[in-house]
Amino acid sequence: MKRCPQCNRVEADDTLAFCRADGAALIDASGSLSSDLNTAKFGSGPVSSETETSLLPQTSTTPEFNRNTGPTTALSAAQFPGTTRDLSRPKRRGLIFVTIGIALVVIFIAGYFYLSRSRTTAIQSIAVMPFVNESGNADVEYLSDGMTETLINSLSQLPNLNVKARSSVFRYKGKETNPQTVGKELNVQAILNGRVSQRGDQLTLSLELIDAQTENVIWSEQYNRRQSDLTTLQSEIARDVSSKLKTKLSGADEQRLAKTYTTNAEAYKLYLQGRFYWNKREEKDFRKAVEFYNQAIALDPNYALAYAGQADTYALLATFGFMPPNEGVPKAREYARQAVSLDGGLAEPHTTLGYLSLTYDYDFAGSEREFRRAIELNPNYATAHQWFGEMLLNAGRLDEASVEYRRALELEPLSLPINWDYGRFLYMSRRFDDSLAQHKKTIELDPGFARAHRTLAEVYRVKGDYANAVEERAKFFDLIGQTQNAALIRATFAKDGWLGFLRLVTAENSPLRDSNNNWVVAKAYLDLGEKDKAFAELNKAYEIRLSSLCWLKVEPQMDPLRSDPRYQELLRKMNFPQ
Repeated sequence: MKRCPQCNRVEADDTLAFCRADGAALIDASGSLSSDLNTAKFGSGPVSSETETSLLPQTSTTPEFNRNTGPTTALSAAQFPGTTRDLSRPKRRGLIFVTIGIALVVIFIAGYFYLSRSRTTAIQSIAVMPFVNESGNADVEYLSDGMTETLINSLSQLPNLNVKARSSVFRYKGKETNPQTVGKELNVQAILNGRVSQRGDQLTLSLELIDAQTENVIWSEQYNRRQSDLTTLQSEIARDVSSKLKTKLSGADEQRLAKTYTTNAEAYKLYLQGRFYWNKREEKDFRKAVEFYNQAIALDPNYALAYAGQADTYALLATFGFMPPNEGVPKAREYARQAVSLDGGLAEPHTTLGYLSLTYDYDFAGSEREFRRAIELNPNYATAHQWFGEMLLNAGRLDEASVEYRRALELEPLSLPINWDYGRFLYMSRRFDDSLAQHKKTIELDPGFARAHRTLAEVYRVKGDYANAVEERAKFFDLIGQTQNAALIRATFAKDGWLGFLRLVTAENSPLRDSNNNWVVAKAYLDLGEKDKAFAELNKAYEIRLSSLCWLKVEPQMDPLRSDPRYQELLRKMNFPQ
Protein backbone atom coordinates (compact mmCIF):
# COMPACT_ATOMS: atom_id res chain seq x y z
CA MET A 1 0.00 0.00 0.00
CA LYS A 2 1.22 3.46 -0.93
CA ARG A 3 0.39 7.03 0.03
CA CYS A 4 0.65 10.36 -1.75
CA PRO A 5 2.72 12.79 0.36
CA GLN A 6 0.94 15.76 -1.23
CA CYS A 7 -2.75 14.93 -0.96
CA ASN A 8 -2.53 11.95 1.45
CA ARG A 9 -4.42 9.78 -1.00
CA VAL A 10 -3.91 6.08 -0.21
CA GLU A 11 -3.45 3.60 -3.05
CA ALA A 12 -4.02 -0.10 -2.45
CA ASP A 13 -2.26 -1.02 -5.71
CA ASP A 14 1.43 -1.42 -4.84
CA THR A 15 2.38 -1.38 -8.51
CA LEU A 16 1.48 2.32 -8.87
CA ALA A 17 4.40 4.72 -8.81
CA PHE A 18 2.60 8.05 -9.08
CA CYS A 19 -0.55 9.52 -7.60
CA ARG A 20 -3.50 9.38 -9.93
CA ALA A 21 -4.79 12.70 -8.62
CA ASP A 22 -1.80 15.03 -8.81
CA GLY A 23 1.02 12.94 -10.30
CA ALA A 24 3.27 13.10 -7.20
CA ALA A 25 5.58 10.13 -6.50
CA LEU A 26 3.94 7.69 -4.05
CA ILE A 27 5.67 6.56 -0.85
CA ASP A 28 5.32 3.42 1.22
CA ALA A 29 2.37 3.92 3.60
CA SER A 30 3.60 1.42 6.25
CA GLY A 31 5.87 3.96 7.91
CA SER A 32 2.98 6.21 8.76
CA LEU A 33 0.73 3.74 10.49
CA SER A 34 -1.11 5.01 13.52
CA SER A 35 -0.71 2.85 16.60
CA ASP A 36 -4.12 3.90 17.80
CA LEU A 37 -6.14 3.42 14.64
CA ASN A 38 -5.83 0.19 12.75
CA THR A 39 -8.68 0.58 10.36
CA ALA A 40 -10.01 3.13 7.94
CA LYS A 41 -13.55 3.11 6.65
CA PHE A 42 -15.39 5.18 4.08
CA GLY A 43 -18.86 6.39 4.82
CA SER A 44 -18.19 8.61 7.75
CA GLY A 45 -18.91 11.66 5.61
CA PRO A 46 -22.28 13.05 4.67
CA VAL A 47 -24.97 10.70 3.50
CA SER A 48 -24.94 10.23 -0.25
CA SER A 49 -27.58 8.96 -2.56
CA GLU A 50 -24.95 6.98 -4.44
CA THR A 51 -23.68 3.56 -3.43
CA GLU A 52 -20.41 4.07 -1.59
CA THR A 53 -17.39 2.02 -2.52
CA SER A 54 -14.44 1.23 -0.30
CA LEU A 55 -10.99 1.60 -1.77
CA LEU A 56 -9.37 -0.47 0.97
CA PRO A 57 -9.91 -4.09 2.01
CA GLN A 58 -12.55 -4.47 4.68
CA THR A 59 -11.02 -5.40 8.05
CA SER A 60 -12.24 -6.22 11.51
CA THR A 61 -12.07 -3.52 14.18
CA THR A 62 -11.51 -6.02 16.96
CA PRO A 63 -8.10 -6.92 18.32
CA GLU A 64 -8.52 -10.26 16.59
CA PHE A 65 -8.38 -8.77 13.12
CA ASN A 66 -6.66 -10.78 10.42
CA ARG A 67 -3.01 -9.70 10.29
CA ASN A 68 -2.68 -11.17 6.81
CA THR A 69 -4.56 -8.24 5.42
CA GLY A 70 -1.64 -6.01 6.34
CA PRO A 71 -1.71 -2.80 8.27
CA THR A 72 -4.02 0.02 7.26
CA THR A 73 -3.66 3.74 7.73
CA ALA A 74 -6.31 5.54 9.67
CA LEU A 75 -7.41 8.73 7.92
CA SER A 76 -9.97 11.26 8.98
CA ALA A 77 -13.30 11.28 7.23
CA ALA A 78 -12.50 14.55 5.51
CA GLN A 79 -9.53 12.93 3.79
CA PHE A 80 -11.66 10.35 2.00
CA PRO A 81 -13.95 10.91 -0.94
CA GLY A 82 -17.51 10.42 0.08
CA THR A 83 -18.94 9.10 -3.18
CA THR A 84 -18.00 7.67 -6.56
CA ARG A 85 -18.59 11.17 -8.03
CA ASP A 86 -15.85 12.46 -5.76
CA LEU A 87 -13.61 9.62 -6.85
CA SER A 88 -14.09 10.48 -10.53
CA ARG A 89 -13.08 14.16 -10.20
CA PRO A 90 -9.31 13.58 -9.99
CA LYS A 91 -9.51 11.26 -12.98
CA ARG A 92 -11.36 13.91 -14.95
CA ARG A 93 -8.79 16.53 -14.02
CA GLY A 94 -6.03 14.18 -15.07
CA LEU A 95 -7.79 13.51 -18.36
CA ILE A 96 -8.04 17.25 -19.02
CA PHE A 97 -4.33 17.70 -18.31
CA VAL A 98 -3.48 14.84 -20.65
CA THR A 99 -5.74 16.22 -23.39
CA ILE A 100 -4.17 19.67 -23.14
CA GLY A 101 -0.73 18.14 -23.23
CA ILE A 102 -1.53 16.13 -26.35
CA ALA A 103 -2.99 19.22 -28.03
CA LEU A 104 0.15 21.21 -27.30
CA VAL A 105 2.31 18.44 -28.72
CA VAL A 106 0.16 18.29 -31.87
CA ILE A 107 0.39 22.07 -32.31
CA PHE A 108 4.15 21.97 -31.82
CA ILE A 109 4.60 19.18 -34.36
CA ALA A 110 2.28 20.85 -36.89
CA GLY A 111 4.13 24.14 -36.48
CA TYR A 112 7.46 22.42 -36.93
CA PHE A 113 6.38 20.72 -40.14
CA TYR A 114 4.79 23.94 -41.42
CA LEU A 115 7.96 25.92 -40.83
CA SER A 116 10.06 23.13 -42.26
CA ARG A 117 7.87 23.00 -45.33
CA SER A 118 7.96 26.79 -45.75
CA ARG A 119 11.73 26.74 -45.66
CA THR A 120 11.88 24.16 -48.44
CA THR A 121 9.14 25.56 -50.69
CA ALA A 122 10.22 27.75 -53.59
CA ILE A 123 9.72 31.48 -53.16
CA GLN A 124 7.51 32.72 -55.99
CA SER A 125 7.72 36.49 -55.57
CA ILE A 126 10.53 38.87 -54.68
CA ALA A 127 11.35 42.57 -54.53
CA VAL A 128 14.97 43.49 -55.23
CA MET A 129 15.29 46.73 -53.30
CA PRO A 130 17.56 49.54 -54.56
CA PHE A 131 21.10 48.73 -53.49
CA VAL A 132 22.53 51.29 -51.08
CA ASN A 133 25.61 53.18 -52.23
CA GLU A 134 28.02 53.09 -49.30
CA SER A 135 30.97 54.45 -51.24
CA GLY A 136 30.47 57.98 -49.95
CA ASN A 137 30.59 59.20 -53.54
CA ALA A 138 27.43 60.23 -55.39
CA ASP A 139 29.26 59.87 -58.69
CA VAL A 140 29.04 56.08 -58.42
CA GLU A 141 25.31 56.08 -57.66
CA TYR A 142 24.85 54.72 -61.17
CA LEU A 143 26.65 51.56 -60.06
CA SER A 144 24.33 50.69 -57.17
CA ASP A 145 21.25 51.57 -59.25
CA GLY A 146 22.54 49.74 -62.30
CA MET A 147 23.44 46.55 -60.45
CA THR A 148 19.96 46.55 -58.93
CA GLU A 149 18.28 46.97 -62.31
CA THR A 150 20.48 44.34 -63.94
CA LEU A 151 19.58 41.78 -61.27
CA ILE A 152 15.88 42.64 -61.60
CA ASN A 153 16.07 42.11 -65.36
CA SER A 154 17.92 38.80 -64.98
CA LEU A 155 15.52 37.33 -62.41
CA SER A 156 12.49 38.60 -64.37
CA GLN A 157 13.32 36.16 -67.15
CA LEU A 158 12.59 33.17 -64.89
CA PRO A 159 9.14 31.77 -65.75
CA ASN A 160 7.84 30.94 -62.25
CA LEU A 161 9.15 33.97 -60.39
CA ASN A 162 7.30 37.26 -59.94
CA VAL A 163 9.94 39.99 -59.70
CA LYS A 164 8.79 43.51 -58.94
CA ALA A 165 9.88 45.97 -61.57
CA ARG A 166 12.29 48.85 -61.17
CA SER A 167 9.49 51.41 -61.08
CA SER A 168 7.88 49.63 -58.13
CA VAL A 169 10.96 49.24 -55.93
CA PHE A 170 12.80 52.49 -56.65
CA ARG A 171 10.10 54.52 -54.92
CA TYR A 172 11.66 53.19 -51.70
CA LYS A 173 15.13 54.45 -52.63
CA GLY A 174 16.72 56.44 -49.82
CA LYS A 175 13.98 55.54 -47.33
CA GLU A 176 14.05 53.40 -44.21
CA THR A 177 12.02 50.30 -44.98
CA ASN A 178 10.54 47.42 -43.01
CA PRO A 179 10.46 44.01 -44.75
CA GLN A 180 6.93 43.22 -43.56
CA THR A 181 5.60 46.60 -44.71
CA VAL A 182 7.28 46.35 -48.11
CA GLY A 183 6.15 42.74 -48.45
CA LYS A 184 2.52 43.73 -47.89
CA GLU A 185 2.66 46.80 -50.12
CA LEU A 186 4.29 44.94 -53.01
CA ASN A 187 2.66 41.57 -52.28
CA VAL A 188 5.92 39.60 -52.27
CA GLN A 189 7.26 36.76 -50.17
CA ALA A 190 10.89 37.84 -50.03
CA ILE A 191 12.96 41.02 -49.97
CA LEU A 192 16.54 41.28 -51.24
CA ASN A 193 18.59 44.12 -49.77
CA GLY A 194 22.04 45.07 -50.99
CA ARG A 195 24.88 47.42 -50.13
CA VAL A 196 27.57 48.44 -52.60
CA SER A 197 30.94 49.91 -51.69
CA GLN A 198 33.68 50.92 -54.12
CA ARG A 199 37.19 51.64 -52.92
CA GLY A 200 39.60 52.17 -55.77
CA ASP A 201 39.53 49.05 -57.89
CA GLN A 202 37.83 47.00 -55.17
CA LEU A 203 34.10 46.41 -55.15
CA THR A 204 32.21 44.98 -52.18
CA LEU A 205 28.60 43.88 -52.44
CA SER A 206 26.67 42.62 -49.41
CA LEU A 207 23.34 40.89 -50.00
CA GLU A 208 20.64 39.79 -47.58
CA LEU A 209 17.57 37.76 -48.54
CA ILE A 210 14.75 38.23 -46.01
CA ASP A 211 11.44 36.46 -45.48
CA ALA A 212 8.91 39.28 -45.81
CA GLN A 213 6.48 37.68 -43.37
CA THR A 214 8.76 36.61 -40.53
CA GLU A 215 11.64 39.03 -41.22
CA ASN A 216 14.01 36.10 -40.80
CA VAL A 217 17.20 36.21 -42.84
CA ILE A 218 17.04 33.37 -45.36
CA TRP A 219 20.50 33.92 -46.78
CA SER A 220 23.28 36.49 -46.77
CA GLU A 221 26.53 36.79 -48.67
CA GLN A 222 29.34 39.25 -49.22
CA TYR A 223 31.11 39.48 -52.57
CA ASN A 224 34.56 41.05 -52.82
CA ARG A 225 35.69 41.53 -56.40
CA ARG A 226 37.84 43.68 -58.59
CA GLN A 227 35.92 46.00 -60.89
CA SER A 228 37.24 44.06 -63.84
CA ASP A 229 35.10 41.15 -62.58
CA LEU A 230 31.90 43.21 -62.60
CA THR A 231 30.24 41.52 -65.58
CA THR A 232 30.77 37.98 -64.27
CA LEU A 233 29.75 39.09 -60.77
CA GLN A 234 26.27 40.02 -62.01
CA SER A 235 25.57 36.57 -63.44
CA GLU A 236 27.05 34.91 -60.34
CA ILE A 237 24.71 36.91 -58.10
CA ALA A 238 21.68 36.02 -60.25
CA ARG A 239 22.50 32.30 -60.01
CA ASP A 240 23.10 32.47 -56.24
CA VAL A 241 19.87 34.33 -55.53
CA SER A 242 17.78 32.02 -57.73
CA SER A 243 19.21 28.98 -55.93
CA LYS A 244 18.30 30.44 -52.52
CA LEU A 245 14.80 31.10 -53.81
CA LYS A 246 14.70 27.38 -54.64
CA THR A 247 13.51 28.19 -58.14
CA LYS A 248 13.41 25.20 -60.48
CA LEU A 249 15.46 26.08 -63.53
CA SER A 250 15.50 24.51 -66.96
CA GLY A 251 18.67 24.39 -68.99
CA ALA A 252 17.50 27.45 -70.92
CA ASP A 253 16.80 29.31 -67.67
CA GLU A 254 20.29 28.60 -66.41
CA GLN A 255 21.77 29.85 -69.67
CA ARG A 256 19.81 33.10 -69.39
CA LEU A 257 21.05 33.68 -65.85
CA ALA A 258 24.64 32.94 -66.82
CA LYS A 259 24.54 35.17 -69.89
CA THR A 260 26.77 38.24 -69.99
CA TYR A 261 26.14 40.76 -72.76
CA THR A 262 29.69 42.05 -72.71
CA THR A 263 33.00 40.88 -71.29
CA ASN A 264 34.28 44.44 -71.15
CA ALA A 265 33.77 45.73 -67.60
CA GLU A 266 34.35 49.34 -68.61
CA ALA A 267 31.73 49.11 -71.38
CA TYR A 268 29.30 47.64 -68.86
CA LYS A 269 29.89 50.55 -66.46
CA LEU A 270 29.30 53.03 -69.27
CA TYR A 271 26.07 51.22 -70.15
CA LEU A 272 24.94 51.48 -66.51
CA GLN A 273 25.62 55.22 -66.58
CA GLY A 274 23.53 55.50 -69.74
CA ARG A 275 20.61 53.73 -68.05
CA PHE A 276 21.04 55.91 -64.96
CA TYR A 277 20.52 59.12 -66.94
CA TRP A 278 17.89 57.64 -69.27
CA ASN A 279 15.69 56.84 -66.27
CA LYS A 280 15.62 60.52 -65.26
CA ARG A 281 13.49 61.31 -68.36
CA GLU A 282 14.71 64.89 -68.85
CA GLU A 283 16.15 66.30 -72.08
CA LYS A 284 19.61 67.03 -70.67
CA ASP A 285 19.74 63.56 -69.12
CA PHE A 286 18.66 61.88 -72.36
CA ARG A 287 21.56 63.60 -74.10
CA LYS A 288 23.99 62.42 -71.42
CA ALA A 289 22.65 58.90 -71.91
CA VAL A 290 23.39 59.14 -75.63
CA GLU A 291 27.02 60.01 -74.84
CA PHE A 292 27.50 57.10 -72.44
CA TYR A 293 25.89 54.58 -74.80
CA ASN A 294 28.12 55.78 -77.61
CA GLN A 295 31.20 55.26 -75.44
CA ALA A 296 30.04 51.77 -74.45
CA ILE A 297 29.49 50.82 -78.10
CA ALA A 298 32.92 52.19 -79.00
CA LEU A 299 34.54 49.87 -76.43
CA ASP A 300 32.42 46.87 -77.46
CA PRO A 301 30.83 47.13 -80.93
CA ASN A 302 28.93 43.87 -80.29
CA TYR A 303 27.24 45.09 -77.09
CA ALA A 304 23.56 44.53 -77.99
CA LEU A 305 22.17 46.06 -74.79
CA ALA A 306 23.98 49.33 -75.43
CA TYR A 307 22.41 49.54 -78.90
CA ALA A 308 19.00 48.80 -77.38
CA GLY A 309 19.51 51.54 -74.80
CA GLN A 310 20.50 54.02 -77.49
CA ALA A 311 17.38 53.11 -79.48
CA ASP A 312 15.15 53.79 -76.46
CA THR A 313 16.85 57.13 -75.87
CA TYR A 314 16.36 58.46 -79.39
CA ALA A 315 12.78 57.15 -79.43
CA LEU A 316 11.89 59.15 -76.32
CA LEU A 317 13.80 62.24 -77.47
CA ALA A 318 11.51 62.27 -80.51
CA THR A 319 8.34 61.32 -78.61
CA PHE A 320 8.82 63.96 -75.90
CA GLY A 321 9.42 66.68 -78.48
CA PHE A 322 13.09 67.16 -77.60
CA MET A 323 14.10 66.25 -81.15
CA PRO A 324 12.20 66.43 -84.46
CA PRO A 325 10.62 63.03 -85.20
CA ASN A 326 12.22 62.85 -88.64
CA GLU A 327 15.62 63.16 -86.94
CA GLY A 328 15.17 61.03 -83.82
CA VAL A 329 13.10 58.14 -85.17
CA PRO A 330 15.47 56.97 -87.94
CA LYS A 331 18.32 56.89 -85.42
CA ALA A 332 16.21 54.97 -82.93
CA ARG A 333 15.19 52.46 -85.59
CA GLU A 334 18.76 51.87 -86.76
CA TYR A 335 20.04 51.21 -83.23
CA ALA A 336 17.11 48.89 -82.49
CA ARG A 337 17.72 46.86 -85.64
CA GLN A 338 21.41 46.60 -84.80
CA ALA A 339 20.53 45.30 -81.33
CA VAL A 340 18.25 42.64 -82.83
CA SER A 341 20.91 41.56 -85.30
CA LEU A 342 23.43 41.13 -82.47
CA ASP A 343 21.01 39.38 -80.10
CA GLY A 344 17.64 38.23 -81.40
CA GLY A 345 16.58 37.16 -77.91
CA LEU A 346 16.24 40.68 -76.51
CA ALA A 347 12.65 41.86 -76.02
CA GLU A 348 13.55 45.55 -75.63
CA PRO A 349 14.57 46.40 -79.22
CA HIS A 350 11.53 44.57 -80.62
CA THR A 351 9.38 46.68 -78.31
CA THR A 352 11.06 49.85 -79.54
CA LEU A 353 10.59 48.81 -83.17
CA GLY A 354 6.92 48.15 -82.49
CA TYR A 355 6.52 51.59 -80.96
CA LEU A 356 8.27 53.31 -83.87
CA SER A 357 6.17 51.39 -86.41
CA LEU A 358 3.06 52.69 -84.66
CA THR A 359 3.95 56.30 -83.88
CA TYR A 360 6.04 57.19 -86.93
CA ASP A 361 5.22 54.77 -89.73
CA TYR A 362 1.53 54.35 -88.79
CA ASP A 363 2.10 50.68 -89.60
CA PHE A 364 -0.37 48.88 -87.36
CA ALA A 365 0.28 45.38 -88.67
CA GLY A 366 4.06 45.73 -88.41
CA SER A 367 3.75 47.22 -84.95
CA GLU A 368 1.62 44.33 -83.74
CA ARG A 369 4.14 41.77 -85.03
CA GLU A 370 6.99 43.42 -83.14
CA PHE A 371 5.03 43.70 -79.90
CA ARG A 372 3.91 40.08 -80.03
CA ARG A 373 7.50 39.00 -80.65
CA ALA A 374 8.72 41.06 -77.69
CA ILE A 375 6.10 39.53 -75.38
CA GLU A 376 6.97 36.06 -76.64
CA LEU A 377 10.62 36.68 -75.73
CA ASN A 378 9.83 38.18 -72.33
CA PRO A 379 6.22 37.87 -71.12
CA ASN A 380 7.12 39.89 -68.01
CA TYR A 381 8.29 42.99 -69.89
CA ALA A 382 5.65 45.50 -68.80
CA THR A 383 6.51 48.19 -71.35
CA ALA A 384 5.81 45.76 -74.19
CA HIS A 385 2.31 45.15 -72.80
CA GLN A 386 1.78 48.88 -72.24
CA TRP A 387 2.76 49.93 -75.75
CA PHE A 388 0.94 47.00 -77.32
CA GLY A 389 -2.14 48.16 -75.43
CA GLU A 390 -1.64 51.64 -76.89
CA MET A 391 -1.44 50.20 -80.41
CA LEU A 392 -4.63 48.18 -79.90
CA LEU A 393 -6.39 51.24 -78.47
CA ASN A 394 -5.39 53.42 -81.42
CA ALA A 395 -6.75 50.74 -83.74
CA GLY A 396 -10.07 50.80 -81.87
CA ARG A 397 -9.66 47.30 -80.35
CA LEU A 398 -10.63 48.44 -76.86
CA ASP A 399 -11.25 45.07 -75.21
CA GLU A 400 -7.88 43.70 -76.29
CA ALA A 401 -6.20 46.94 -75.26
CA SER A 402 -7.72 46.71 -71.79
CA VAL A 403 -6.20 43.24 -71.32
CA GLU A 404 -2.71 44.48 -72.21
CA TYR A 405 -2.93 47.58 -70.02
CA ARG A 406 -4.10 45.54 -67.05
CA ARG A 407 -1.29 43.05 -67.56
CA ALA A 408 1.22 45.90 -67.62
CA LEU A 409 -0.24 47.22 -64.36
CA GLU A 410 -0.06 43.78 -62.76
CA LEU A 411 3.64 43.65 -63.59
CA GLU A 412 4.39 47.24 -62.56
CA PRO A 413 1.54 48.54 -60.35
CA LEU A 414 3.48 51.64 -59.29
CA SER A 415 4.87 52.61 -62.69
CA LEU A 416 4.13 56.27 -63.43
CA PRO A 417 4.15 55.90 -67.25
CA ILE A 418 1.89 52.84 -67.14
CA ASN A 419 -0.58 54.35 -64.66
CA TRP A 420 -0.63 57.54 -66.71
CA ASP A 421 -1.12 55.66 -69.97
CA TYR A 422 -3.97 53.64 -68.45
CA GLY A 423 -5.65 56.95 -67.57
CA ARG A 424 -5.36 57.92 -71.24
CA PHE A 425 -6.89 54.58 -72.23
CA LEU A 426 -9.90 55.28 -70.00
CA TYR A 427 -10.23 58.76 -71.50
CA MET A 428 -10.11 57.47 -75.08
CA SER A 429 -12.65 54.80 -74.07
CA ARG A 430 -14.95 57.67 -72.97
CA ARG A 431 -14.93 56.53 -69.37
CA PHE A 432 -14.24 60.07 -68.25
CA ASP A 433 -14.97 59.68 -64.53
CA ASP A 434 -12.76 56.59 -64.35
CA SER A 435 -10.06 58.44 -66.24
CA LEU A 436 -10.29 61.35 -63.82
CA ALA A 437 -9.83 58.99 -60.87
CA GLN A 438 -6.92 57.20 -62.55
CA HIS A 439 -5.15 60.48 -63.32
CA LYS A 440 -5.52 61.58 -59.71
CA LYS A 441 -4.13 58.24 -58.57
CA THR A 442 -1.10 58.72 -60.83
CA ILE A 443 -0.52 62.22 -59.49
CA GLU A 444 -0.74 60.89 -55.93
CA LEU A 445 2.13 58.55 -56.79
CA ASP A 446 4.18 61.56 -57.92
CA PRO A 447 2.69 65.08 -57.93
CA GLY A 448 5.66 66.17 -60.05
CA PHE A 449 4.82 63.88 -62.96
CA ALA A 450 4.11 66.58 -65.55
CA ARG A 451 2.51 64.47 -68.27
CA ALA A 452 -0.30 63.39 -65.95
CA HIS A 453 -1.29 67.03 -65.39
CA ARG A 454 -1.27 67.68 -69.14
CA THR A 455 -3.68 64.86 -69.97
CA LEU A 456 -5.79 65.46 -66.85
CA ALA A 457 -6.47 68.87 -68.39
CA GLU A 458 -8.02 67.08 -71.39
CA VAL A 459 -10.33 65.07 -69.12
CA TYR A 460 -11.57 68.24 -67.43
CA ARG A 461 -11.96 69.80 -70.87
CA VAL A 462 -14.39 67.18 -72.20
CA LYS A 463 -16.31 67.33 -68.92
CA GLY A 464 -16.77 71.07 -69.40
CA ASP A 465 -14.71 72.02 -66.34
CA TYR A 466 -12.62 74.67 -68.08
CA ALA A 467 -11.20 76.27 -64.94
CA ASN A 468 -9.57 73.02 -63.85
CA ALA A 469 -8.54 72.27 -67.44
CA VAL A 470 -6.57 75.53 -67.61
CA GLU A 471 -5.11 75.08 -64.14
CA GLU A 472 -3.82 71.58 -64.91
CA ARG A 473 -2.29 72.86 -68.14
CA ALA A 474 -0.60 75.62 -66.14
CA LYS A 475 0.73 73.06 -63.65
CA PHE A 476 2.21 71.12 -66.55
CA PHE A 477 4.12 74.21 -67.70
CA ASP A 478 5.27 74.92 -64.14
CA LEU A 479 6.63 71.40 -63.76
CA ILE A 480 8.60 71.49 -67.02
CA GLY A 481 10.13 74.82 -66.10
CA GLN A 482 8.04 77.06 -68.38
CA THR A 483 6.71 79.23 -65.58
CA GLN A 484 6.13 82.22 -67.88
CA ASN A 485 3.74 80.20 -70.02
CA ALA A 486 2.00 78.97 -66.87
CA ALA A 487 1.50 82.53 -65.66
CA LEU A 488 0.34 83.62 -69.12
CA ILE A 489 -2.47 81.09 -69.47
CA ARG A 490 -3.67 81.69 -65.90
CA ALA A 491 -3.84 85.43 -66.53
CA THR A 492 -5.51 84.97 -69.91
CA PHE A 493 -8.21 82.67 -68.53
CA ALA A 494 -8.83 84.98 -65.57
CA LYS A 495 -9.35 87.91 -67.95
CA ASP A 496 -10.98 86.40 -71.05
CA GLY A 497 -12.23 82.98 -69.99
CA TRP A 498 -12.11 79.78 -72.04
CA LEU A 499 -12.43 81.50 -75.41
CA GLY A 500 -9.51 83.74 -74.52
CA PHE A 501 -7.44 80.68 -73.68
CA LEU A 502 -8.31 79.02 -77.01
CA ARG A 503 -7.36 82.15 -78.96
CA LEU A 504 -4.05 82.24 -77.09
CA VAL A 505 -3.32 78.64 -78.09
CA THR A 506 -4.16 79.22 -81.76
CA ALA A 507 -2.52 82.62 -82.23
CA GLU A 508 0.27 82.53 -84.82
CA ASN A 509 2.70 84.38 -82.57
CA SER A 510 1.69 82.55 -79.40
CA PRO A 511 4.58 81.43 -77.17
CA LEU A 512 2.59 78.23 -76.67
CA ARG A 513 3.05 77.25 -80.32
CA ASP A 514 5.90 75.11 -81.58
CA SER A 515 6.44 72.63 -84.39
CA ASN A 516 5.39 69.67 -82.29
CA ASN A 517 2.01 70.76 -80.96
CA ASN A 518 -0.14 70.82 -84.10
CA TRP A 519 -2.36 68.25 -82.39
CA VAL A 520 -3.06 70.64 -79.50
CA VAL A 521 -3.75 73.55 -81.85
CA ALA A 522 -6.11 71.42 -83.97
CA LYS A 523 -8.22 70.60 -80.92
CA ALA A 524 -8.35 74.28 -79.97
CA TYR A 525 -9.63 75.17 -83.44
CA LEU A 526 -12.33 72.52 -83.11
CA ASP A 527 -13.49 74.09 -79.84
CA LEU A 528 -13.69 77.39 -81.71
CA GLY A 529 -15.72 75.70 -84.47
CA GLU A 530 -13.08 76.29 -87.15
CA LYS A 531 -12.86 72.89 -88.88
CA ASP A 532 -10.83 73.99 -91.88
CA LYS A 533 -8.07 75.32 -89.68
CA ALA A 534 -8.25 72.18 -87.58
CA PHE A 535 -7.68 70.02 -90.67
CA ALA A 536 -4.76 72.22 -91.69
CA GLU A 537 -3.08 71.52 -88.37
CA LEU A 538 -3.79 67.78 -88.59
CA ASN A 539 -2.24 67.63 -92.05
CA LYS A 540 0.86 69.42 -90.74
CA ALA A 541 1.04 66.83 -87.96
CA TYR A 542 0.88 64.10 -90.57
CA GLU A 543 3.68 65.69 -92.60
CA ILE A 544 6.10 65.63 -89.66
CA ARG A 545 4.84 62.25 -88.41
CA LEU A 546 3.69 63.61 -85.07
CA SER A 547 3.15 60.67 -82.70
CA SER A 548 0.00 62.20 -81.15
CA LEU A 549 -1.80 61.77 -84.47
CA CYS A 550 -2.06 58.05 -83.70
CA TRP A 551 -5.01 58.93 -81.43
CA LEU A 552 -7.01 60.32 -84.35
CA LYS A 553 -9.49 57.42 -84.52
CA VAL A 554 -10.38 57.30 -80.80
CA GLU A 555 -9.85 60.88 -79.53
CA PRO A 556 -13.27 62.12 -78.26
CA GLN A 557 -12.46 65.72 -79.27
CA MET A 558 -12.32 64.60 -82.91
CA ASP A 559 -16.06 63.82 -82.90
CA PRO A 560 -17.03 66.97 -84.88
CA LEU A 561 -14.88 65.73 -87.80
CA ARG A 562 -15.94 62.11 -88.10
CA SER A 563 -18.56 62.67 -90.80
CA ASP A 564 -16.21 64.85 -92.85
CA PRO A 565 -14.66 63.10 -95.91
CA ARG A 566 -11.33 64.78 -95.12
CA TYR A 567 -11.25 62.94 -91.81
CA GLN A 568 -11.89 59.59 -93.49
CA GLU A 569 -9.17 60.33 -96.04
CA LEU A 570 -6.67 61.06 -93.27
CA LEU A 571 -7.52 57.77 -91.55
CA ARG A 572 -6.94 55.98 -94.85
CA LYS A 573 -3.55 57.64 -95.42
CA MET A 574 -2.50 56.62 -91.91
CA ASN A 575 -3.40 52.97 -92.56
CA PHE A 576 -5.94 52.79 -89.74
CA PRO A 577 -7.70 49.39 -89.71
CA GLN A 578 -11.29 49.62 -90.92
